[in-house]
Amino acid sequence: MTTSAALIASATSLLQLCRERGVMLATAESCTGGLIAATLTEVAGSSDVVDRGFVTYSNAAKRELLGVAADLIEEQGAVSEGVVRAMAKGALARSIADVTVAVSGVAGPGGGTEEKPVGLVHFAVARTGRPTLHRERRFGDVGRAQVRLETVAEAFALIERTLAD
Repeated sequence: MTTSAALIASATSLLQLCRERGVMLATAESCTGGLIAATLTEVAGSSDVVDRGFVTYSNAAKRELLGVAADLIEEQGAVSEGVVRAMAKGALARSIADVTVAVSGVAGPGGGTEEKPVGLVHFAVARTGRPTLHRERRFGDVGRAQVRLETVAEAFALIERTLAD
């Protein structure tokens, strides 16, 4: 999988918006495995905006690195609104970032269920002093790489929306 020129252009614009707003970013990623942070840091000079990225692919990592409650994961599952909100808030609490984005989903090709099909991704954006934004997207069974790339694009759009408010 390669990061597209369009995603790099989007990352460049997002980083500039963060500079203009004076905010630092952090990511908390499950299904993308660090791809959001990797795309942002593909842009030269991103270190003035990107604080850190948490790759929390396992439930243990979500608990240990982000403070997501074990009972929340057990009750709702890792791919859920509650867990992704907790991931975003945990990243905010464990970084110097002003804005965090968290993602958890089913990239496929396996692992989907009727309730949580392949292509389902939950997003959350947390910002200091603001309510946490949540979005659920169902990209469909379009292939693992495509789900992950679409997730990066959506994450960037949600961060931009949060910064525009």
